[in-house]
Amino acid sequence: MSQINYRTINIDQLDPESSVNFPMETLIPATVPQPASSSDAANVAGQVRQLLRSGDTEGALRHVLDTAPLGGDDRAKEVHLATVTEVLQGIRQGEMTRVLEGVCGSDGGSERADCLMKYLYKGMTGTTPGSAAQSKNTTGFSQVQARNLGEGGGGQQMSVLLNWHEKLVELTGTGSIVRVMTDRRTV
Repeated sequence: MSQINYRTINIDQLDPESSVNFPMETLIPATVPQPASSSDAANVAGQVRQLLRSGDTEGALRHVLDTAPLGGDDRAKEVHLATVTEVLQGIRQGEMTRVLEGVCGSDGGSERADCLMKYLYKGMTGTTPGSAAQSKNTTGFSQVQARNLGEGGGGQQMSVLLNWHEKLVELTGTGSIVRVMTDRRTV
């Protein structure tokens, strides 16, 4: 009988619960939208602004969440993030609960809630379009950063995003947070 070196056996191949034996394609749904370009995102932004001008805030939020460029390029995602932020800032605080119930209570509402949570977290990272180019420091590390806390600045935007986060968690619970943190598709 020959000697078997048990330290060289790959036990993951023998375990049916191992991630090696798990099909990774099941993690991404088969209905991933086609990649969006920045011109597609600009068209969506125009449609959403038209809905906001007509006073249909619920329809604007529903449309912007349904057309999220999950498979788009980075520029399209930046344009869409700006559009989502514009919609959220355009809805009064007193209307937030009613709008969220309307958007998340209909068919596909849980997917919209998860998509909104993704945008809230992405907006809270503090990277706004154009700020990434400004924050690149070629000389090294620097803790000096400009503070834009005036009207329309980062402080006001963060306050709006935190208010929406609070209302969304009240409505959908913490499950949305877990799904967003584990989802491989980004906005």
